[in-house]
Amino acid sequence: MAVDAQDLYERAVAEQQAGRFGSARSLCLRALRQVRGDREDSAAILLSLAEIERARGDERSAERLLLRALDGLEPRSKDARRVRLELVLELAILLRNQARYHEALPLVRRALRHADHDFGKRSREAARTCNEFGILCKYSGRFALGQKLYKRALATFERLREPAEIATLCHNLGGLEHSHGRFARGEPWARRSVEVRQKLLGPDHPDVAADAAALASILDAQGKHDEAEPLFRKALTIFRKVHGPVHYELAVNYNNLAALEAARGHGREAESLYQKALAMKEKLLGRRHPDVAVTLNNLAAHYAQQGDKTRAKRLYRRAVAIFQRALGPRHPDVALCKANLAKV
Repeated sequence: MAVDAQDLYERAVAEQQAGRFGSARSLCLRALRQVRGDREDSAAILLSLAEIERARGDERSAERLLLRALDGLEPRSKDARRVRLELVLELAILLRNQARYHEALPLVRRALRHADHDFGKRSREAARTCNEFGILCKYSGRFALGQKLYKRALATFERLREPAEIATLCHNLGGLEHSHGRFARGEPWARRSVEVRQKLLGPDHPDVAADAAALASILDAQGKHDEAEPLFRKALTIFRKVHGPVHYELAVNYNNLAALEAARGHGREAESLYQKALAMKEKLLGRRHPDVAVTLNNLAAHYAQQGDKTRAKRLYRRAVAIFQRALGPRHPDVALCKANLAKV
């Protein structure tokens, strides 16, 4: 990259890291004009532009920039191959966040081939890619493959002695077992994630709160409500302080705390929390996202338990339609939601 373009690009990255996205975007566009069509140099700049657009909430622009960067890119240097890997992963994450799982899966497969070939199967790059692949496997119901990928990534990060990555993989392995309905198997992973991350960041960090909330969900599913509740409530306090009144982590924890209140027979409190979680998820993710369907299913189950079959059926039908559209007819969540509807 030419000196002038490199200077502009480095300044853009610094602005991006400081959260000043407007000036970062302007500097990236100036750098892009300087490289004059060099594919390798422009790919790195387009990657930063895409990250900036995603941070600003413009996912369509981010997707277009990523596709433009990847079009015809044949990297020669190791740095350029790393940029290509980041481009493919960024695009896969973008699609995953939109619940476009079937489009994201071939991308992470491609990314893992690149990572293994360019950096080695035991590399940090390959481990990070395995983690992203595992997350998609969880959402798409491929639990056995997801577990294999997570454990491969964990082995690499344990060898490299990277505690933050180890905590993330333990968190994800616990979440996978939770999604699979194997709560007792998930508990040791979730406990380890809290222990490792808390040593690294302290008890009041939002990442520790997210780990603790995941552990609380696993405990609650096993009927350990007295241990789960304070974990949920502390996590909510931290999330409100850090993120404000509307955030995805808050929505997830309102949903999970509602399940705990329902299990204890606190019907009104459970309904209020489910409604709050549902409204927040719809606002943040849109009405057709499968994560919205999760709360619809849970609220429907609550109404069914309360004897309100009319509302339960309406919500179950909406959840089934969302799950089928996003996940396909064979996904475990579709089968579970249909079975719940059939019971009503």
